[in-house]
Amino acid sequence: MRKNPCVIFVYLSALSLSALSAVGQRTKEEIIKQIDAGEAAYSAIALKIWDYAEVGYHETKSSALLQEHFKKEGFKVDVGVAAIPTAFIASYGSGHPIIGILGEFDALPGVAQEAVPELKPIPGQVAGHACGHHLFGTASMEAAVAVKNWMIATGQKGTIRFYGTPAEEGGSGKVYMVRAGLFDDVDTVLQWHAGDRNEVRMGSTLANKSGKFRFHGVASHAAAAPERGRSALDGVESMDYMVNMMREHVPETTRIHYVITHGGEAPNVVPAFAEVYYYVRSPSRDIVKDVWSRVEKAANGAALGTGTTVDWEITGGAYELLSNETLGRVMHKNLEAVGGVNYTPAEKAFAEKIGRTLPGGKPAVLELASMVAPFSNFSSVGNASTDAADVSWTVPTMGLVAATWVPGTPAHSWQAVAAGGTGIGLKGMQVAAKTLALTATDLFTQPEVVAQAKAEFLKRRGADFKYEPMVGNRAPALDYRN
Repeated sequence: MRKNPCVIFVYLSALSLSALSAVGQRTKEEIIKQIDAGEAAYSAIALKIWDYAEVGYHETKSSALLQEHFKKEGFKVDVGVAAIPTAFIASYGSGHPIIGILGEFDALPGVAQEAVPELKPIPGQVAGHACGHHLFGTASMEAAVAVKNWMIATGQKGTIRFYGTPAEEGGSGKVYMVRAGLFDDVDTVLQWHAGDRNEVRMGSTLANKSGKFRFHGVASHAAAAPERGRSALDGVESMDYMVNMMREHVPETTRIHYVITHGGEAPNVVPAFAEVYYYVRSPSRDIVKDVWSRVEKAANGAALGTGTTVDWEITGGAYELLSNETLGRVMHKNLEAVGGVNYTPAEKAFAEKIGRTLPGGKPAVLELASMVAPFSNFSSVGNASTDAADVSWTVPTMGLVAATWVPGTPAHSWQAVAAGGTGIGLKGMQVAAKTLALTATDLFTQPEVVAQAKAEFLKRRGADFKYEPMVGNRAPALDYRN
């Protein structure tokens, strides 16, 4: 389990504080001091969720912990929204502007790891927070509470709304929440993500679609009566072969990946059932839809050729992210004012050890954690996907990345899990909480910025846009991790 987590306070220099101006330097200083004062309590919450390590749609304890804290802070909490037991909305205030903040809390299967700088899986634990969502949900809650307290102190009108969004890792929780109309009245949405640096940039993501293909055959003795059997595993492997041949004939930015989740029980029994789990990604959702239709045809062809049958279930799907430069510039200014993080000697030693285990074998550039990258309005496309993208096509949305991992650490790695269970992750979490809170207060007090963000959003989205979720009309895939 975690070993000696270091809870570190983030101090702002006078130079950083001088950049706080939109709401007023003194007011923003007070917000930051409040967040600093609550760091120990919120760090304890994040580390509990790190210990729980619950996978998508099974985050019962993690979601309940966040809900309980919101109730103590005077928020109205609606639970089980969008027909998802672990999804919730916590609101404070009334009327517009309505500023939303996203919070995630699901873990990833297969990456249980202790908070130490060498590979050390936790015996008996099936999942770990390899994408930092224990920090994500907690920092977003911390920001929402700070904004609530600021609203009380200043008499600010409007609504701060936290969205507890489960199953980001392949379960598309936010997509069902968008489909249910839960963002329709929101003016702007803010979010963040764990990472290995501090930045706000105008990037997009890969749209994706995922599903499980299930082949059904006829069981038989593999040696005594093979002619009587029809192998479901043959169907899976034939499908995989055809899809692999297809890779040469799709746009080069397309990504296709799969795992065989069930291939039979014994070599001497012709498998009557087999299952393969597929993802298709591309910078364009239209390309995803086209390639996915070809994957489905490969499945049908594989079944026909092997004498089996096949059916499939769409388990997830998300759009490409639509960034908002207006919101991004406001958020970047606040991130610059907050600044990055600095490691203690103990954290530096931890980070150096982690750095030696990273791909490439090059020493980690630890200084990157203390820096804030320049704002870039160049809309590059990242290689990951997020269901926050569907939110971004519904309401003006923008996010930041905070340095919660050792620089150079890839997401979905044991190194990310390890750092996220220490003061390194907790310190980055505070950077995110402060930046989100300060940005939200700017939006409450500057209606002209909200109006500009909306105008940009409508222009980028296009006049003829109609939202059609990649998951179609299916109910939330609550058992997709089973």
